[in-house]
Amino acid sequence: MYKKILVPLDGSPRAEKILPHVEDIALLRKAKILLLQVVRLGLSGGELTTASIQAHLDDFKKRSDQALHYLDGIGGEFREKGIQVKKMVESGPVVETILRIASQESVDLVAMASHGRGGLYRVFYGSVAAGVLHRIDRPLLLVRTRNV
Repeated sequence: MYKKILVPLDGSPRAEKILPHVEDIALLRKAKILLLQVVRLGLSGGELTTASIQAHLDDFKKRSDQALHYLDGIGGEFREKGIQVKKMVESGPVVETILRIASQESVDLVAMASHGRGGLYRVFYGSVAAGVLHRIDRPLLLVRTRNV
């Protein structure tokens, strides 16, 4: 059963609340963990010039490097416990990217933390967890977190 677990992280302590749960499952099932962080390309409105595009690409590269460094740290903690880890930094719409990687990597479980907000907050701001929940085609472990 759970041999490959996808763990989407956004770099926040709140998202990291899923990690102890994933660690327990990985140790119990000898599962491999796939850490994912989605970095968005920050092109905004306004006139696009060669300089502005280059600035956006430079910023994207910097954020991607930071994300990989962040995942390296978390991956190292898992490796110290004998858990296999793969790290991925991807770009694109967050929910769609999580779903794409889950399918592409043939994961058995997606595990993530949810802010646990509902109602109008979710309507206006959206929710990655809700988006994944409504569209995922495999088991999903959601851990509701409190303010961190």
